Amino acid sequence: MGVKQDNADPGQILPPIEQELSNELDPKLKKYLRGEGTNLEVLKDKKLKSQLSVREELYGISAKAAAKAEEWLMPSEGGYLEVEGIEKPWRINQHSISSEINISSLKNQHDIIIPDLGPYTLDFNSSGRYMAVAGRKGHLAVLDMKNMSLIKEMQVRETVRDIVFLHNELFFAAAQKKYPYIYNRDGIELHCLKEHGSVLRLQFLKSHFLLASINKFGQLHYQDVTMGEMIGNIRTGLGRSDVMQVNPFNGVVALGHSGGTVSMWKPTSAAPLVKMLCHPGPVSAMAFHPNGHLMATSGKERKIKIWDLRKFEVLQTIPGHARALDFSQKGLLAAGNGSFVQIFGDLSESQHYSRYMGHSMVKGYQIGKVLFRPYEDVLVLGHSMGWSSILIPGSGEPNFDTWVANPYETSKQRREKEVRSLLDKLPSETIMLNPSKIGTMRPVKKKEKQTKQEIAAEMEAAVEAVKDTAFKNKTKGRNKASKRAKKRKELIERVKRPLLERQLKEDEKLAKKPKISEKENALPTALQRFASKKATA
Repeated sequence: MGVKQDNADPGQILPPIEQELSNELDPKLKKYLRGEGTNLEVLKDKKLKSQLSVREELYGISAKAAAKAEEWLMPSEGGYLEVEGIEKPWRINQHSISSEINISSLKNQHDIIIPDLGPYTLDFNSSGRYMAVAGRKGHLAVLDMKNMSLIKEMQVRETVRDIVFLHNELFFAAAQKKYPYIYNRDGIELHCLKEHGSVLRLQFLKSHFLLASINKFGQLHYQDVTMGEMIGNIRTGLGRSDVMQVNPFNGVVALGHSGGTVSMWKPTSAAPLVKMLCHPGPVSAMAFHPNGHLMATSGKERKIKIWDLRKFEVLQTIPGHARALDFSQKGLLAAGNGSFVQIFGDLSESQHYSRYMGHSMVKGYQIGKVLFRPYEDVLVLGHSMGWSSILIPGSGEPNFDTWVANPYETSKQRREKEVRSLLDKLPSETIMLNPSKIGTMRPVKKKEKQTKQEIAAEMEAAVEAVKDTAFKNKTKGRNKASKRAKKRKELIERVKRPLLERQLKEDEKLAKKPKISEKENALPTALQRFASKKATA
């Protein structure tokens, strides 16, 4: 038995299950439709009317397909903390959240205290399942955050400044006292990268398979981890820098300097792509939005600035200092300073960040690293006594794409993904400020105006070419020297004419330009009394 729709064709009867499904899809369908359909009854042109009706039908089919895909492939929906009345979301603490969540989410809220080996820095792999941690006193560990189990830990017995995963969780790089080292997940040392020197910060460009580092002498290195080739060795010339981030949109590496400038680099250029003055004092932290168009910077003058990288201008200035910054997948901004971390959110989607949540740690803990866990509503804090994990509702992407990042992938899927990513590896030349230019046509350059010297040189070359012209031997009386000279003179004039006409036109254009009048050159009324008498006479 079917259900008949109101105001529908008599033959269009839907089964009850499909009727229920269509009712669920209606609100999602409106999201994908391109506004209201055009009124085709007004059109008199039958051909145009038929073309537009076909197009409107295609729009409806594509919107329905997108709504169905969202219904079945994206079952989870993200949400934020919602309060009622005069309540404020930043007054809700972690204890209040833990009393309202399920057991599986409760394990994401923990504190690991290792006071003798800190402060700690950390990194996640692309799926967010594995975490690598490094203590300043030489402690390295890899953890499975899904099962809350320790995979491997070791003690390298020297200073470790930074740690980063490579293309998957099987390999990671650690910036140690003298050189950066590459280890596998079992803790076996694979490579010692002596060319990088004493590295302060590490970053890995996943699409290009490049390991980028900045050492204490201000040298920026790019190394291809597939072939082991050093792609770039750049002297920044801006001094020591320990603030380094990669823009996920275009692969450009940004460095924060002690002069308050932020410079952006690519491996194929010895000069910075962009050099912008962001703060009057040293830059203490920096982070990029996942869309690559927003950048957050923090300075020693106790200000956090949100920048629009499409126009290179400040969108918002937030009072406060931050030693560490990070954007979540959904655009929340975490700022850590001392023993307090503050989360800002653009909840109205107007690129205006306001206070969303806050968390105070034990007094005396110094936060050095804040990092959102991908595909989870979790923020991990690396501090002087270990690391802590807190819950931030609405920070993670609720639905993951298994082709991009799969937390449940098997070893076979990981191998296939590695081969596929190596085949899709981008060359270092594709790193640029605007990667959307790749594959487009180069615009036609306007012809540059020739100078008078270039026109004169071109004229002389043309005259010399004509002078050597050989004439045919003709009958008696028609092959005189005077007639040959006359012909040669005509040829020279014919060659000179277009060049002279071009120069004459340019001179006419210059003559037509309005000359600056004496009134415009005259001093303003307020300054006329200071003018010399000779000038006024």
